[in-house]
Amino acid sequence: MQLYKIYQVGNFIKRTLSAAIFAIVLIAGITLHPVGFLAVFLGITLLGTFEFYKLAKKADSSPQFVTGMLAAGFLFLACFADLHLNITSIFLLLAVTIVMLPIIELYRKKENPFANIAFTLLGLLYVALPFSLLNYMVFPFNDQQFHYEIILGVFVMIWANDTGAYLVGVNFGKHRLFERISPKKSWEGSIGGAIITLVVAWLYSNYSDDLTQVQWLVTGVIVVVFGSIGDLVESLFKRSINIKDSGNILPGHGGILDRFDAILLVSPMVFVFLQTIKEFFH
Repeated sequence: MQLYKIYQVGNFIKRTLSAAIFAIVLIAGITLHPVGFLAVFLGITLLGTFEFYKLAKKADSSPQFVTGMLAAGFLFLACFADLHLNITSIFLLLAVTIVMLPIIELYRKKENPFANIAFTLLGLLYVALPFSLLNYMVFPFNDQQFHYEIILGVFVMIWANDTGAYLVGVNFGKHRLFERISPKKSWEGSIGGAIITLVVAWLYSNYSDDLTQVQWLVTGVIVVVFGSIGDLVESLFKRSINIKDSGNILPGHGGILDRFDAILLVSPMVFVFLQTIKEFFH
């Protein structure tokens, strides 16, 4: 019993330290300088894509690691360099990748060739593209200015949603949200997380003038809805290949996909919302 308590304390310290380091690196990358943002999130994009391809191998496929990783890196860099949102460049890169994948697969002589192509492309669409679209949160308008407040606010709201859902769910959760995929999540926790997220969005709107108060609240709703779904989708993927964590890069917290599961669906929807604002309201 004493050894078990020591283990629990040690595990708690490990989780706390890794979470603190993770938060510090992420916030520094977001707020200090565009080059810091580029370095941190390009690294996260490549690590997340690589992690996805490793998991895909457990689904009896052999994704094209090199091609997929190169395409993921180029996609992020293209979005970072594309301050005026020339969407054509993104689709050109994806179009070339879509053509190249089956050609390369012809020469690989691997089993399940179409599963290999599908998982390679899915790694780009599900992981690399959402991270790449984060560039348009830090350069949301055509002024070529670095606006870190929006992306920082999105991450703060994601953390608020996760923390609120956990605390309320642990203490008051009785009705399962999606038991087939995530047995521990409850409606009570989701509602609690949503309320806390919207409160944070309202408070944050008093700090940042990049968006209006109403726009921040809409962003909060996007985070609540699509962040929660993103969590469930990643859980569905892990259950389909019978694993608990996507990786172990963050001690006590799993892998990159475990930590960023919410942003994978939140990012594209916030991107669409920001472009709508820019087109009609800015």
